[in-house]
Amino acid sequence: MIFRGWQKVSLNEWPNKVCSVIFTGGCNFRCPFCHNFDLVLNQDKFPVITEKEILDYLKSNNDLLDGVMITGGEPLLGMENKDSAGLKNLIDFIQKIKEIGLLVGIETNGSFPRALEFLIEKKAIDYIAMDIKAPLKQDKYDKLSGQKIDLKKIKKSVKLIIGSEINYEFRTTAVPNLLTSEDILEIIKDLKGAKNYYLQQFNSKNVLDKNLKESPYSNDWFEAIKEKIKKDFKINLRV
Repeated sequence: MIFRGWQKVSLNEWPNKVCSVIFTGGCNFRCPFCHNFDLVLNQDKFPVITEKEILDYLKSNNDLLDGVMITGGEPLLGMENKDSAGLKNLIDFIQKIKEIGLLVGIETNGSFPRALEFLIEKKAIDYIAMDIKAPLKQDKYDKLSGQKIDLKKIKKSVKLIIGSEINYEFRTTAVPNLLTSEDILEIIKDLKGAKNYYLQQFNSKNVLDKNLKESPYSNDWFEAIKEKIKKDFKINLRV
């Protein structure tokens, strides 16, 4: 596999784990609040990072790391067919990481449920973080994703993750004027049965849509929505 970005050590990408984060290029979404948009739109600007570079580093530092998070872009891009070369290459790469003795997580937008299902069936991954852009309503999801989305695939991925035995979390970026408190509560209703939900702050600096300059929600807003969620829903929340 080819990678386009690498954070060798991260303390906050995977809850309670020290991990190395590797980034694939390309994505099928165009979220206006995306911070990795150069990876999405201009991946060829970035140097190629090979499997060998990554594996050599992991072997030398496996005593310091708990795992590896594979993110993007969208790491499952083009892998909807479980017989695709891309998915086979991903499985092979994951196996090499496992042989070093490290856990493997993946971050996805959930638009490739067949690939996700295959990874779950193969017990290839130990953690899934899925971005939930908006309530599961077509117009709203299209707006937050910047594309026409097959919502059935998003819903299928949600169901797969909740029904799996793998540790996971769903994540939403709280973007002012695009997502309201009511939207966040609607998202949690859509995630009925889910265990873990991460509500993350929006940062207007260096995002895909240069017109998106809203100030982030205040700490008071986060405290208020946190109390509402804890009162009305049984879900582990982190912000």
